Amino acid sequence: MNNVSVVIITLNEEARIARCIESVLPIADEIIVVDSLSQDKTKEICLSFKVKFFEHPFEDYISQKNYANSLAKSDFVLALDADEAIDEMLCQSILKAKTASDFDGYLMNRMNCYCGKWLRHGSWYPDRKLRLFNKNKGKWDGLFIHETIQMEEGSKIGYLKGHILHDTYDSIDAHVSQFNKFTSLSACKLYSQNRKIGVFGILFKPFYHFIQGFFFKLGFLDGYYGIVICLINSFATFIKYIKLKELHKTGKL
Repeated sequence: MNNVSVVIITLNEEARIARCIESVLPIADEIIVVDSLSQDKTKEICLSFKVKFFEHPFEDYISQKNYANSLAKSDFVLALDADEAIDEMLCQSILKAKTASDFDGYLMNRMNCYCGKWLRHGSWYPDRKLRLFNKNKGKWDGLFIHETIQMEEGSKIGYLKGHILHDTYDSIDAHVSQFNKFTSLSACKLYSQNRKIGVFGILFKPFYHFIQGFFFKLGFLDGYYGIVICLINSFATFIKYIKLKELHKTGKL
């Protein structure tokens, strides 16, 4: 692939953007930051690294990320959020891929930090993501929530060792405060796909999600916070599906 453009979108990320940029310095041929008009020191910190800094009003995540990709000079783009960084192993994997690339995109594992603890089990790990890709063969896409990179049919996808390191929530309160928004968006996505749910599903699916994350995916090995996440995920599943049922009753998004 020869060259890689690292693309990051930001909004008031003064606390985390430096770590993100520093982690990609060994592999980036250019670093592009597209900022949604931050009111803190995000711009000042970014410019101290001599990145290419652009300000662009935020419409939605998909539009913002695709706009950022369009600014990249390299065909291959590594897309990161400001609360993410790459570890040394992933850095070395990307350097090797730059010298001999047979793929159009690459999957990599993301490891999440929750309330100061790195999670290595459960439904939040390995949290595999496609983040390094040929921008001529892929773009961000999605509906309502959890945008992903969609590659053209026939694209060759490889895998890179190492991790994207992701800071999630620094407190349970912060996690719960996002709860209502994300369950509503998830319900809207299911409704737009004409998905339906009955009473049995509303009762069974939360239970299944807990069993899957806690036992099958070994979430209990992450200790107290592993239990917390499994319980919150289970309750979120319940709320998502009762919201979906209400959408079918009212017909209003």
